[in-house]
Amino acid sequence: MEHSAQAQVTDDKKEWKLEPETEYRFELDSDSTSLAVKLISGLAEVFGAELAVGKTYIFGSECKAAIFTWQGCVLEMRRPSTEYISEETPMSSYANLHLAFEQMRIKTRRAQRGSPSSTGLSESEKQPPRILVIGPENSGKTTACKIIANYAVRAGQRWSPILVNLDSGEGGWTAPGTISACPVNMPIPTSTPANPLGSSATSAPTALTSSALLPLVYWFGHVETRRNPKLMEKLIHTLARRISARLENDVAGSISGLIVDTPSSFTTQASKTGEKYAFIKLCVELFQINVIVVIGHEKLNVEMRREFGNVLSVVKIPKSGGVVDLEFAYRSRVHSLQLHSYLYGQSLPLPAGVSAGALGGEAMEELSLSPHSLVIDFNDLTIYRIGEAVMAPTSALPIGASRVVSEMQPVIIDPAQSGSGLLNAVLALLVQPDGGEIEKDDEAILNSDVAGFLVVTAIDTNSRQMTVLSPGPGSLHGRIALVGSLEWQEQ
Repeated sequence: MEHSAQAQVTDDKKEWKLEPETEYRFELDSDSTSLAVKLISGLAEVFGAELAVGKTYIFGSECKAAIFTWQGCVLEMRRPSTEYISEETPMSSYANLHLAFEQMRIKTRRAQRGSPSSTGLSESEKQPPRILVIGPENSGKTTACKIIANYAVRAGQRWSPILVNLDSGEGGWTAPGTISACPVNMPIPTSTPANPLGSSATSAPTALTSSALLPLVYWFGHVETRRNPKLMEKLIHTLARRISARLENDVAGSISGLIVDTPSSFTTQASKTGEKYAFIKLCVELFQINVIVVIGHEKLNVEMRREFGNVLSVVKIPKSGGVVDLEFAYRSRVHSLQLHSYLYGQSLPLPAGVSAGALGGEAMEELSLSPHSLVIDFNDLTIYRIGEAVMAPTSALPIGASRVVSEMQPVIIDPAQSGSGLLNAVLALLVQPDGGEIEKDDEAILNSDVAGFLVVTAIDTNSRQMTVLSPGPGSLHGRIALVGSLEWQEQ
């Protein structure tokens, strides 16, 4: 049930006194509305990230979040949209999960060090937590991953779990249309939907502490897995292989474990052969998952236990009552906001009466970026599209002809063609290997990770040049980029 905490209103400020194990939930209804929150006394956290007493935190851009307290606290608010206090929260379930995962990490560390206390442990008991979080749409999967990761890094054991984001519609640390992974060694802040997992060094000033986040990013090019399931499968294979290679040389990281965030389509979409839960089975195999966390879905929990109960642990936790159903229009606005923030940084209006604040724990004046508009020749940048999106319909093929392009084949795009689809397209610039260019064969292109993102703002076919918006200066000669279905225009 909802809890009527004590609220004192003065002018444009409101003070809430929260009882132990309750949370203040808020929803900002407009991208021009911001909320200032200050912790006056007590202890409080936002999705596992602790708030500092006396510091003003700014939330904006239609942010929807909750501030939880274990022991009680006093909060000062300015300009909320929708707000209420709830004492029905799933935080005790997350705390129990954290304690169980902490025990797994400690046992793994003792076994690694050859401690006598690890004698008699089975091989499965010597493994760190490798967690797969699944659930239906709008169940709070990413929030669950943030809480689990934040509790791990706050444990005081110098854990640095790898957080894997397989939801291409989420955006993760960079832009929508990608899957990514990053070791987390500090709490993940929450401030706007633009950076659901925090800002990375590719899109943040070097003054920010979050610039320590260097995610490994692969370009899928779409926000829905069903657009190219084969490509998603290939990218998951590549990402898992890179993570395994890293952990082989990082003992501390391997002990900290792995947290995998998944899209809802993994629980509903069957493979082309009709195999149910094909992506979940793939993740369990490739990431060596030993714990599946199911959020708020009894039938899915039963089916996971039936499918995997003999080889790993399946845990169901309740869906938070604060989870908001997000409509398509909201998700589209968030994708646009993420790309704008990647190029320009974040700038939020301060509520009346607030002279300074922190956005995700960082000073707001440090969050503006200045992208560069570059005019390049068509021949400078080789652009590929993966799969069949560029092909003519079957009816347009010559009689007796068959398709020779597969879902996995990179196809070169000619910007001079009227149907290239490059105007306003988001391009993923691939990492250039040390000592040379990427080999222009299919496998090398598919296995390459992303260095950054560009947006095509103009195409001049007469001069064979195009204008791209880039987060930094520099030549693009000889580089390779990938294009998908994502587009962005300045408003």
